[in-house]
This record gives sequence, structure tokens and C-alpha cells, in this order.
Amino acid sequence: MYTLPISNLYTQSAMEVINFYQVSFLTFVQASWLSTQNTGRSLVEFFRPSVLAGPITDPVPVFLIIMAIMLVAPLLFERIKLPGIVGLILAGLAVGPYGFGLLERDSTIVLLGTVGLLFLMFMAGLETSLDDLKYNADKAVIFGLATFIIPMLLGTGSMLLLGYGLLASILVASCFASHTLLALPIAMRLGVMRTQAVTTVLGGTLITNILALLVLAVVVRAHQGNLTLGFWLFLIPALTIYTFATLWGVPKIGRWFFRKFGHDESAEFTFVVATLFIVSYVAELIEIEPIIGAFLAGIAITQLIPQLSPLMNRIQFIGNTLFIPFFLISVGMLINPSILISEPRSLLVAGVMTFVAIVAKFLPAWGTGKIIGLQFPNVMLMFGLSVAQAASTLAAITVAFEIDLVDQLTVNGTIAMILVTCIASPWITTRWGKGVKPDAVTSTTETAQKLADRILVPVANPSTEDHLLKLAIILAKNSDGTLLPLHILSDSNGAVTAEKRIQQQELLAKAETIAHAAVTSVETIGRVDDSIEKGILRAAQERDANLIVCGWKGYSSYRDNFFGSVIDNVIRQATVPVLVARFTQPIRNTERVILALTDLDFASSKLQKTIALAQTLADELKANLEVLHVTKNSRRKAPKIPPELQTEATIEHVRGNFVSRVAKMLQPDDLLILTSGNHPDILSMRMLGTEPEVIARTHPEISIIVLHFPR
Repeated sequence: MYTLPISNLYTQSAMEVINFYQVSFLTFVQASWLSTQNTGRSLVEFFRPSVLAGPITDPVPVFLIIMAIMLVAPLLFERIKLPGIVGLILAGLAVGPYGFGLLERDSTIVLLGTVGLLFLMFMAGLETSLDDLKYNADKAVIFGLATFIIPMLLGTGSMLLLGYGLLASILVASCFASHTLLALPIAMRLGVMRTQAVTTVLGGTLITNILALLVLAVVVRAHQGNLTLGFWLFLIPALTIYTFATLWGVPKIGRWFFRKFGHDESAEFTFVVATLFIVSYVAELIEIEPIIGAFLAGIAITQLIPQLSPLMNRIQFIGNTLFIPFFLISVGMLINPSILISEPRSLLVAGVMTFVAIVAKFLPAWGTGKIIGLQFPNVMLMFGLSVAQAASTLAAITVAFEIDLVDQLTVNGTIAMILVTCIASPWITTRWGKGVKPDAVTSTTETAQKLADRILVPVANPSTEDHLLKLAIILAKNSDGTLLPLHILSDSNGAVTAEKRIQQQELLAKAETIAHAAVTSVETIGRVDDSIEKGILRAAQERDANLIVCGWKGYSSYRDNFFGSVIDNVIRQATVPVLVARFTQPIRNTERVILALTDLDFASSKLQKTIALAQTLADELKANLEVLHVTKNSRRKAPKIPPELQTEATIEHVRGNFVSRVAKMLQPDDLLILTSGNHPDILSMRMLGTEPEVIARTHPEISIIVLHFPR
């Protein structure tokens, strides 16, 4: 009869003992942390001058400390195989108010952190292309909706179970829904970018990130008490007009600006940065978060800037090395590690958030893989690319914390989730990406590499040098090759003067500067020869060049018709391919690449390299590729392209006169690619053929490339 009371008494006593030791342990750990923190601050105070007894406020040492963090933290963490982003966040914690207290999160840090936040979302937009939805569009939509809806449901439910309010739960769930393609460079290195799994993730990323950012905008308005019928009546039309104006208007204005002022590299960069902040500010005016505007600005401006261009390199360099690290350091300053000890519930929140984030990203990848029939390595590749939480997650949780929608505990849990997923994403992508077989499509990059490993570019005219070099840089970077700028002084009419040598040095120095700005390997060549064409051919042979890129004025003089121009003589004697180009506007303004082919071109053994070159330029310029086949034989059937030469481009077969058929297709922002005629035995014949010159004369606004392969 006394068993139950004794059992209850025993249980109660045991629980009291457990609670006693738990409280004692937590008290000990908390005291240890505070002691460590105080010891660290004491050391800081010891080494700090007495006049700086407190957080450092002098701009010079503040900037010095931040620069040191930006330099050292990523290098240390990458050496131990961890992402540099983790090092910057933890370094911000160490020097911030909850660490050693070296720096205060004052208005300057907040300002630079806000700029970094906008740049982070802008860079995310630059990596996203509307064209990604064209390839595997249905599969991308399935994955995009799944990777948004499942995390929203699981995230909202789990946070409600933890005692969060509805709005806070929905906002945290939107952090689970978005993702950052942190491991995309690994996919590039593994050569699986054109697989179905990767293209599906790219298209789905655009969908889920935009939906997650829209959820953020709505939740913020609801928290502020402004989610009324008038808000919806204003938001939907305003957002529609704003999105259309950004995605349609920014490219139009940008092309006009680059066409007028494309020669000024500083003006180009300033225009891009100004566009970012104008679009972000307009987003704020229509009462949505500026980070949404920054993301849309990136999507709009990426259509104008080739991925391998010097301008894109400058944007990425400034963003990745200056502004974005400022934001990551400022986020680290928000972390309060003492909460993990003083409030054990924070460990539970961090664990739940991390677990839900991982499960909520695996289920969409697994489900989409089952629906579209992907093998398990492809599914894991999709999961590895989409599990990382960084850009949008940091942006959303920062905004939510600043408006007091979430507390410090949630910020800490989010940071823990980011740390785990940023470590897991590269590892999963590397582990399973190696087992993914690339699709059976001719590799444009591999083909282009055989064509353009070492590219020789004769430079003589300062007005056209920039366009030629940027074309050559695109080809060289695509194949990880070397640029060879060449300038020749002729001594056939006497000794070369010192003034001409200085001009040669200036031209080559400018070419080298352009190449270095695009992070391209470059070897400048200055030489004196008895003729220009002989100098070009000799330099190509001496430096093992396998492609020559020459400028062209678009017409021939009477003397050229009888004796041949420099280009004719180079083409006639060259043992490597020669690419002759005339640019009437900056190459980045290209909206469409047109490859015009004849019956002889289709029968040529060089058709594969010709199509590969056109596809490479179209991909890097983010332009559409259209292939036009013109045949004179009205009874001849349209030839079929062999399977190994299949391309994603639209191929149109027409009959009639070559020049007139090509002329009908041309528009001002087109880049026309032609092949040259082959008449090596007729000295008076123009080596480029008559068709390129006729088109160049009748369409002076069109940029033209003529490709010649030696016999």
C-alpha cells in the first residue's frame, strides 16, 4: 500500500538532485564563459593605450582591424577546409560587443554592413539568369515550388511548436525556403554545369528566392500593422510595374549607356553601382524591402555584362573583397554566445532550425529526382547545391532582427544553421558530384580550348584595340588560355624612331592593363619587322599561338583588291585559324549572335569548331544564338546536323541569295559570324570573300566576325 508514495518520493528526490546538478553545471559554464570573456577583455585593455579605454572609435584603427579580419579570417578557415564566410562571421563575433569588445556596432558599421547586404543580394541576382528557366523549364518549376513550399510548411510548423508567433514562424520558414548556390564553383570545376540536375537547381533557385523575399516583404508589413486591403491594392500593381520596369527598363537604359560611354571603364562601373542603389531605393519607396530591389537589379544588369568581362570582374572583386565582408562581420557582431549558456533553450532552437533546414531541402531534391527520373548521385548533387543558407537567409534575419520581429536567440540559431549548411554544402557537392556523368553533349569549352589556347592579337589602332582585346579575353578565359597582344613596327622605310617605340610601349601597356583587369594570363609582344604581315606570322609561330584575332575596317581599297591587304596576306599564309572582327559598338551590347552558313560550310570538317565558337560567344555574352543555313539549290533537302554537333540554338534553313537572306535577319545589336572564302591560289582574290564586305558596306551598324580555318 505504501509502494506508490515511496516511488513518488524517490522520483521527486531524484529530480531535485538532477535539477541541482543541471543548475550547478550551467552556472559553472556561464561563469567560465564570463571569466574567459573578462580575461580576454583584460588582455585587450592591457595592450590597448589608456586613451582608448573602451571600444575603438578612431576611424584608422577601426578600418585597420576590419581589413586585417578580411585578410586573415578567410585564409585561416579555408586552410582547415571551411568556407571563408564562416571565418568572417566568427571574427565579427570575436571583435564585437559580445566578444572582446574591440569594436562597437555603431552607425558606420551598420552603414557599411547595409551596403554589403545590398551588394550580397545584387551578386546573387548576377548569378541568376532568366534564361535558366528556358532549359528544363518544367523541371525547374517543379523543383522551385517544392523547395519553397516544403520548407515553408515544415519551418512554420516547427517554429510554432517551439512557441514562436505566427509571423516570426513564417519569416524563419522563409529563411529555410531560400538558399545560396555556395557550391556552384565546385559544380563548374567538376564539369557538371550542363547536367539536368544543375540546370534544374539554377531555375528553381530563381523561383524560390523571389518567393521567399516576397514573403519577407509581406511579413514585415504585417508586423508593422500595415497589412490592410489598401496595402494589397497598392502592392500588387506597384510590384508588377516595378518588376517589369526593372527587368525591361534597366537593360534598355544600360545598353544605351554602354553604347554611348562604353569607352570609359570607370563610368561603366559607376553606372552599375548607381543602378543597384537606385533600384533598391525605388523598392523602398513602394514599401518593399530594398534587398528585393537589389536582387532584381542583379537579374536585370546581368543581361548586359559578359561573365568573363573586365567589368564583371571589377564588380565581383569589389563586392566579394570589401562590401560583403563588411556585412558578414557586422552580422557576427550580432551574435551573443552567452545566450547559449544562460538560456539552454537556444541550443534547442539552433538544433531544430538546423535539422529542419536540412530535411526541408533534401525532400524537394529527392521528390523532384523521383518525378523526373534522376539517379541518386544527381539527387544528392541537387541537395548539395540547394542546402546552403547564406545570402537571402542572412538578409532576411537581419531585417527581421532590426524591426524586433525575432530575438537574439533566433539570430544565434540562424547563424548556427548557416555554419552547418555552409560546411555541408561543399562537401556533399564534391562527394556526389564526382559520380554525376555529364550529359552527352559536345563540350563547348573543350572544343573552344582546342581552337583558342594561345590567342595572338595584333594591336595598332587605339580606337579598336579595346573591342578586339575584350573578344580575345572572352575566348582566352573560357579556355583558361593566354592572351598575346602584339604590336609591330616596320623598318622597311628606315630606322624606327624613339617616338614610335614609346607609342608601342603605351599600346602594349594598355592591352596588358585590360587583360589584368579581367584576370587573364597575358604576354605582351613588341617587335620590329620588315613588314606587318610577316611580323604577325613570325610572332604566331614563335609564341605557339593557335588563333590570330585581327581587326577589320569592313572594306577593301583598290590597292587591296590588286595586291591584297595585310589581312589577306596573313590569312593566305597562316597555319592557324584567323578570326577577323569589326565592332561598331561594345561587344557587351550584343543581344543576338547569328551564325550564317552555306552548303560548303555544312560539308566542312571545321563545322564543329565553327558552331562551338559561336555557342561560346553567345553563352559568354548572354545572347541568343541563331544559326542560318542558306542554300542556292531549290531542290536540295535541308542537311541534318550530326548528333555530335547538336546545339541548343535555333537552326533555320532557307533558300536564295546568301547576302540578301542574311541581310533580312540583321538587327542593330546583332553579332554576325561568317566563314571566309578559300582561294589560296589566286593572289588577286580577297581572302575573306565578297559576301562579308558586301554585308559590311550595306549594314555599317552591324558587328561582324569572319572566321577562317587553314587548309
